[in-house]
Amino acid sequence: MRPLTYYVGISLDGFIAGPEGEIDFYPVSDDHVAHMTAHHPEVLPTHVRRQLGIDDTENQRFDTLVMGRGTYQPALDVGITSPYAHLRQYVFSRSLTEQPDPAVEIVAGDPLAKVRELKQEDSPLGIWLCGGGQLAGQLLPEIDRLVIKKYPVVTGSGIPAFVTGFHPHQFTLTDCLTFGSGCAVLSYDRKPSPGLD
Repeated sequence: MRPLTYYVGISLDGFIAGPEGEIDFYPVSDDHVAHMTAHHPEVLPTHVRRQLGIDDTENQRFDTLVMGRGTYQPALDVGITSPYAHLRQYVFSRSLTEQPDPAVEIVAGDPLAKVRELKQEDSPLGIWLCGGGQLAGQLLPEIDRLVIKKYPVVTGSGIPAFVTGFHPHQFTLTDCLTFGSGCAVLSYDRKPSPGLD
């Protein structure tokens, strides 16, 4: 079964973006961009990959992306209808009634059911949960890995990394990297439930 990985940037107080979806306050350093380019090139939008000269780089970890309408909307606002053209893209939305691009599938149904279907596919690569917090909250039972880019910023408010009720899920830290910007990239795998092999 293919893993679902939530790869996301967050503030020290647990927000993935500002109240209006702002992310431009996150500090970026050359060493962090170099690491992303080398180890997670598929999480960079297609137009950024072109700017960096890596648009023909093969996907290393993911071949499929799932995101909510709020995560997709900023691309639409600037006329980009297929922000991750190098991946299969699924946008979960009940309000988006028209498909803006043939390369982007709009899913109005149950996100859990769709992700469980995608996880059953025969592929050596995984699925990237790009955001946002509402979708991450709904998909929390199916998240196998977390890659958290924790930035040295306190926002005070914004869009939380997970919007869900109280239901603890445990993960095990598997890696920690730090970069010149002060960003720490923390990798976690889901901790098996007690009593399961």
